[in-house]
Amino acid sequence: MLTHWFLAAVHLLAFAMALASVLARGNALRVLTNTEPSAVRRVLIADNIWGISALVLLITGGLRAFGGYEKGTEYYLHQPLFHLKMTLLLFILLLEIAPMIRLIKWRIALARGGSLDLHKTGLFARISHVQALLIVLMVIAATGMARGVGLS
Repeated sequence: MLTHWFLAAVHLLAFAMALASVLARGNALRVLTNTEPSAVRRVLIADNIWGISALVLLITGGLRAFGGYEKGTEYYLHQPLFHLKMTLLLFILLLEIAPMIRLIKWRIALARGGSLDLHKTGLFARISHVQALLIVLMVIAATGMARGVGLS
């Protein structure tokens, strides 16, 4: 029972951390106008926290849905809100591809003392804010699942 509770608590806290960090990344990208080290550092720290929280969500969510810690795989696979939640997750992951690649390139450039390509920071800020909305929708779907609500 304590393991179930622990996984649920960590999963919910990871949602909060994901929301806060993706919003922080979006806000930091939105105001980024030059390669001021402290401004770039804010973007990269928020991105690191976003990545860690996403990993925690995937691990705890996978364990809860398919590891025998919650209602069981059969429940989740037949729950329409679970399918909605996974669709939202897929959109978040697809939206993350371009910002992730760009920020990896920034990290490489910084390590080599090179310059950063800032021309898509506005787009990546908007993507981050859309991802934040999708996270909120995932939480809404998750609360419906926890209450046994179906869409049919």
